[in-house]
Amino acid sequence: MRLDVTPYEDMTERQQELADRIIAKRGKIGGPFKVWLHSPELCDRVEALGAFVRFDCSMPERIREYALLIASRQFDAQFSWNSHVDKAIETGVPAAAVAALAAGRVPEFGDDEELRVFHDFAAELLTTHFVSDATFARLRSVFTDQQLVDAIGLLGNFTLLSMCLNTFQVDLQPDRTPPFPDVRGYAKVEPSKVGP
Repeated sequence: MRLDVTPYEDMTERQQELADRIIAKRGKIGGPFKVWLHSPELCDRVEALGAFVRFDCSMPERIREYALLIASRQFDAQFSWNSHVDKAIETGVPAAAVAALAAGRVPEFGDDEELRVFHDFAAELLTTHFVSDATFARLRSVFTDQQLVDAIGLLGNFTLLSMCLNTFQVDLQPDRTPPFPDVRGYAKVEPSKVGP
């Protein structure tokens, strides 16, 4: 990691307060929180948003987990992907769709219209930065207005997370195989130069 991790005993009172809250909710101070604790007020707000979109927003859990995966793939955030890929599959995202997304292909979702519509929306927004009228109409036919707003919160939070992880090179999990064929460590590689 590019920043030093502050030991608990060296944290300010505010950092310790946040660390205690993070540990109580998530079991440990892992991943991006090792970075965000360097800016306690940002950490406070980001942790609250992250907890809301992951655990309490109006979107179904499989959509929340898929939002994390599609944002992670868009930003090549391997740490985030590795942390959530199993949970996404457990919550109902088809394993074949996850494998396709990791490989840079368009996933198939069978008869799951919610995942298909959400994928098309998220892919369009994350790549073009806009949402066409047709895509928005499809999105609105499947999700409530509250869910549409929460969808933006999901993607915004997970892109922020991805940028944090990659900028500060948060330690990749040593027990996980790199999930993307075009990324090794914190750099793009040509897929033809990647070994098995």
